[in-house]
Amino acid sequence: MKALIVEDSRLARLELKELLSVHQEIEVVGEAENAEVAERLIEELDPDLLFLDINMPGKNGFELLESLDAAPQVIFTTAYDEFAIKSFEYNALDYLLKPIKEDRLAKALGKLDLRSQENKLPTGDYLGPEQQVFVKDGEKCWLVKIEDIRLFEVCGNYSRVYFDQHKPLILRSLNQLEERLDPEHFFRANRQEIINLKKISKIEPWFNGRLKVWMDDQQEVEVSRRQAVRFKELLSL
Repeated sequence: MKALIVEDSRLARLELKELLSVHQEIEVVGEAENAEVAERLIEELDPDLLFLDINMPGKNGFELLESLDAAPQVIFTTAYDEFAIKSFEYNALDYLLKPIKEDRLAKALGKLDLRSQENKLPTGDYLGPEQQVFVKDGEKCWLVKIEDIRLFEVCGNYSRVYFDQHKPLILRSLNQLEERLDPEHFFRANRQEIINLKKISKIEPWFNGRLKVWMDDQQEVEVSRRQAVRFKELLSL
């Protein structure tokens, strides 16, 4: 698994790399001392996991995640404990306080292995529009055609699925769902949402190069500036 360390302290980066050296399943593919460098490396290296400091010069760790269209799994590393609750609003795998202890790091990486296995989707081709998926939320169950789902949305560690008048939660991350969805039918509009291209009713230019999309139920979705370029290319003649 490819990991990127985002930390403004060189010493902290070295200490974390030393701790990770005994975990053969983790390959540290890069380091970034601030969010600006991290954004570039995330795009270039496509890491599976971020070890992310929160307090950094310029953008903090939370602001970095908000700037990404699709974020890897995240383990926050920080000297402060007041951000612990907020960190899990950003789909964080874990929250490690500095100085990081060996056993605490191993426990965090163990969660990574556990969540990967529990949430692993069957391998195979993309889900076709006519295929049906079983959706369960509490005591309620649905058998839904893929083509009838208009929107997937991040909700903590899970995803919310929108179809008809329903919006249940499923125990999959948005990144996992994106791997199984046919890009000819579904599009990652931003870090938070995937939309069904067949369910769009209206598109308008928006601020700073973004686009505003209305789904067929009049729900509004903003296409990020980066994704707006791909969106226009995808739908142009």
